[in-house]
Amino acid sequence: MDGLQGKSEVAGNYKRKLNYGDLSLRVLALALTLVAAIVLGVGKQTTVVPLKIIQTLPPVNVAVTAKWQYSSAFVFNVVSNAIACSYAAISLLLVLADKNGNKGLAMLILLLDLAMVALLFSANGAAGAVGLVGYQGNSHVQWRKVCDVFGEFCSHVAVAVVLSLLGSLAFFLLVALAAMRILKKAN
Repeated sequence: MDGLQGKSEVAGNYKRKLNYGDLSLRVLALALTLVAAIVLGVGKQTTVVPLKIIQTLPPVNVAVTAKWQYSSAFVFNVVSNAIACSYAAISLLLVLADKNGNKGLAMLILLLDLAMVALLFSANGAAGAVGLVGYQGNSHVQWRKVCDVFGEFCSHVAVAVVLSLLGSLAFFLLVALAAMRILKKAN
Protein backbone atom coordinates (compact mmCIF):
# COMPACT_ATOMS: atom_id res chain seq x y z
CA MET A 1 0.00 0.00 0.00
CA ASP A 2 2.86 2.34 0.83
CA GLY A 3 4.29 1.89 -2.71
CA LEU A 4 1.01 3.01 -4.28
CA GLN A 5 0.94 6.13 -2.13
CA GLY A 6 4.46 7.05 -3.29
CA LYS A 7 3.42 6.73 -6.92
CA SER A 8 0.44 9.02 -6.43
CA GLU A 9 2.66 11.61 -4.73
CA VAL A 10 5.05 11.51 -7.68
CA ALA A 11 2.14 11.82 -10.10
CA GLY A 12 0.70 14.64 -7.97
CA ASN A 13 4.05 16.47 -8.00
CA TYR A 14 4.32 15.99 -11.75
CA LYS A 15 0.87 17.49 -12.30
CA ARG A 16 1.77 20.50 -10.20
CA LYS A 17 4.90 21.09 -12.27
CA LEU A 18 2.93 21.26 -15.51
CA ASN A 19 2.13 24.86 -16.22
CA TYR A 20 -1.13 24.81 -18.13
CA GLY A 21 -0.85 28.50 -19.03
CA ASP A 22 2.53 27.79 -20.65
CA LEU A 23 1.15 24.77 -22.50
CA SER A 24 -1.91 26.72 -23.68
CA LEU A 25 0.23 29.57 -24.98
CA ARG A 26 2.50 27.12 -26.82
CA VAL A 27 -0.50 25.45 -28.48
CA LEU A 28 -1.92 28.89 -29.34
CA ALA A 29 1.42 30.05 -30.80
CA LEU A 30 1.66 26.84 -32.81
CA ALA A 31 -1.85 27.21 -34.21
CA LEU A 32 -1.55 30.93 -35.01
CA THR A 33 1.80 30.66 -36.77
CA LEU A 34 0.66 27.57 -38.69
CA VAL A 35 -2.50 29.27 -39.93
CA ALA A 36 -0.59 32.49 -40.73
CA ALA A 37 1.92 30.58 -42.87
CA ILE A 38 -0.87 28.70 -44.64
CA VAL A 39 -3.04 31.77 -45.28
CA LEU A 40 -0.20 33.73 -46.86
CA GLY A 41 1.24 30.61 -48.52
CA VAL A 42 -1.96 29.88 -50.43
CA GLY A 43 -2.50 33.55 -51.31
CA LYS A 44 -2.46 33.97 -55.08
CA GLN A 45 -4.54 36.10 -57.39
CA THR A 46 -4.48 36.57 -61.16
CA THR A 47 -6.14 39.63 -62.66
CA VAL A 48 -6.38 40.98 -66.18
CA VAL A 49 -5.03 44.53 -66.30
CA PRO A 50 -5.40 46.89 -69.29
CA LEU A 51 -1.98 48.15 -70.37
CA LYS A 52 -1.84 51.25 -72.56
CA ILE A 53 1.34 51.23 -74.64
CA ILE A 54 0.60 54.08 -77.04
CA GLN A 55 -2.01 56.75 -76.42
CA THR A 56 -3.62 56.38 -79.87
CA LEU A 57 -4.02 52.57 -79.64
CA PRO A 58 -6.51 50.74 -77.45
CA PRO A 59 -5.11 49.14 -74.27
CA VAL A 60 -3.76 45.58 -74.32
CA ASN A 61 -5.17 43.26 -71.67
CA VAL A 62 -2.42 41.47 -69.75
CA ALA A 63 -2.88 38.77 -67.09
CA VAL A 64 -0.91 39.67 -63.95
CA THR A 65 -0.45 37.39 -60.93
CA ALA A 66 0.28 38.31 -57.32
CA LYS A 67 1.97 35.62 -55.20
CA TRP A 68 3.74 35.64 -51.88
CA GLN A 69 6.90 34.34 -53.60
CA TYR A 70 7.22 37.60 -55.55
CA SER A 71 8.05 39.66 -52.45
CA SER A 72 11.05 38.93 -50.24
CA ALA A 73 9.16 40.35 -47.24
CA PHE A 74 6.31 37.87 -47.76
CA VAL A 75 8.77 35.00 -48.23
CA PHE A 76 10.45 36.05 -44.97
CA ASN A 77 7.06 36.10 -43.24
CA VAL A 78 6.00 32.65 -44.46
CA VAL A 79 9.36 31.08 -43.61
CA SER A 80 9.47 32.79 -40.19
CA ASN A 81 6.00 31.54 -39.34
CA ALA A 82 6.94 28.03 -40.46
CA ILE A 83 10.07 28.14 -38.27
CA ALA A 84 8.10 29.47 -35.28
CA CYS A 85 5.39 26.84 -35.78
CA SER A 86 7.94 24.03 -35.93
CA TYR A 87 9.71 25.37 -32.86
CA ALA A 88 6.39 25.65 -30.99
CA ALA A 89 5.64 21.99 -31.72
CA ILE A 90 9.12 20.86 -30.62
CA SER A 91 9.11 23.02 -27.49
CA LEU A 92 5.65 21.74 -26.59
CA LEU A 93 6.92 18.17 -26.76
CA LEU A 94 10.02 19.07 -24.74
CA VAL A 95 7.97 20.78 -22.03
CA LEU A 96 5.64 17.78 -21.80
CA ALA A 97 8.55 15.33 -21.70
CA ASP A 98 10.55 17.24 -19.05
CA LYS A 99 9.31 15.53 -15.88
CA ASN A 100 12.30 16.56 -13.72
CA GLY A 101 12.19 20.32 -14.31
CA ASN A 102 15.58 20.51 -16.04
CA LYS A 103 16.79 24.11 -15.51
CA GLY A 104 19.15 24.00 -18.49
CA LEU A 105 16.32 22.96 -20.79
CA ALA A 106 14.06 25.63 -19.31
CA MET A 107 16.71 28.30 -19.99
CA LEU A 108 17.22 27.05 -23.56
CA ILE A 109 13.47 27.15 -24.20
CA LEU A 110 13.27 30.66 -22.73
CA LEU A 111 16.06 31.90 -25.00
CA LEU A 112 14.50 30.25 -28.06
CA ASP A 113 11.10 31.72 -27.15
CA LEU A 114 12.77 35.13 -27.10
CA ALA A 115 14.37 34.41 -30.49
CA MET A 116 10.91 33.54 -31.89
CA VAL A 117 9.57 36.88 -30.61
CA ALA A 118 12.36 38.74 -32.43
CA LEU A 119 12.00 36.64 -35.59
CA LEU A 120 8.23 37.06 -35.80
CA PHE A 121 8.23 40.77 -34.94
CA SER A 122 10.78 41.45 -37.69
CA ALA A 123 8.86 39.32 -40.21
CA ASN A 124 5.60 41.06 -39.31
CA GLY A 125 7.23 44.46 -39.65
CA ALA A 126 8.59 43.61 -43.09
CA ALA A 127 5.36 42.10 -44.40
CA GLY A 128 3.28 44.85 -42.82
CA ALA A 129 5.39 47.58 -44.42
CA VAL A 130 5.18 46.02 -47.89
CA GLY A 131 1.47 45.37 -47.40
CA LEU A 132 0.90 48.99 -46.40
CA VAL A 133 2.68 50.23 -49.52
CA GLY A 134 0.51 47.87 -51.56
CA TYR A 135 -2.60 49.22 -49.85
CA GLN A 136 -1.78 52.94 -49.90
CA GLY A 137 0.92 53.28 -52.53
CA ASN A 138 3.68 55.86 -52.18
CA SER A 139 3.19 59.06 -54.13
CA HIS A 140 6.73 60.31 -53.37
CA VAL A 141 8.32 57.56 -55.49
CA GLN A 142 5.34 57.07 -57.83
CA TRP A 143 4.41 53.61 -56.49
CA ARG A 144 0.74 53.00 -57.14
CA LYS A 145 -1.67 51.10 -54.96
CA VAL A 146 -2.08 47.47 -55.93
CA CYS A 147 -4.71 46.37 -53.43
CA ASP A 148 -7.47 47.90 -55.54
CA VAL A 149 -6.43 45.46 -58.28
CA PHE A 150 -5.40 42.50 -56.07
CA GLY A 151 -7.94 42.84 -53.27
CA GLU A 152 -8.20 39.13 -52.47
CA PHE A 153 -4.42 38.73 -52.23
CA CYS A 154 -4.14 41.83 -50.03
CA SER A 155 -6.79 40.35 -47.73
CA HIS A 156 -4.68 37.18 -47.41
CA VAL A 157 -1.66 39.31 -46.51
CA ALA A 158 -3.57 41.33 -43.91
CA VAL A 159 -5.04 38.24 -42.23
CA ALA A 160 -1.67 36.46 -42.22
CA VAL A 161 0.10 39.45 -40.67
CA VAL A 162 -2.53 39.80 -37.94
CA LEU A 163 -2.40 36.07 -37.13
CA SER A 164 1.38 36.15 -37.11
CA LEU A 165 1.35 39.19 -34.83
CA LEU A 166 -0.95 37.33 -32.42
CA GLY A 167 1.43 34.35 -32.56
CA SER A 168 4.38 36.60 -31.74
CA LEU A 169 2.42 38.02 -28.80
CA ALA A 170 1.84 34.47 -27.54
CA PHE A 171 5.60 33.88 -27.62
CA PHE A 172 6.12 37.24 -25.88
CA LEU A 173 3.72 36.18 -23.11
CA LEU A 174 5.70 32.93 -22.74
CA VAL A 175 8.86 34.98 -22.19
CA ALA A 176 7.07 37.30 -19.75
CA LEU A 177 5.69 34.35 -17.76
CA ALA A 178 9.14 32.76 -17.60
CA ALA A 179 10.62 36.05 -16.38
CA MET A 180 7.95 36.29 -13.66
CA ARG A 181 8.68 32.71 -12.57
CA ILE A 182 12.38 33.53 -12.32
CA LEU A 183 11.67 36.66 -10.26
CA LYS A 184 9.30 34.72 -8.02
CA LYS A 185 11.95 32.06 -7.34
CA ALA A 186 14.60 34.73 -6.67
CA ASN A 187 12.50 36.34 -3.93
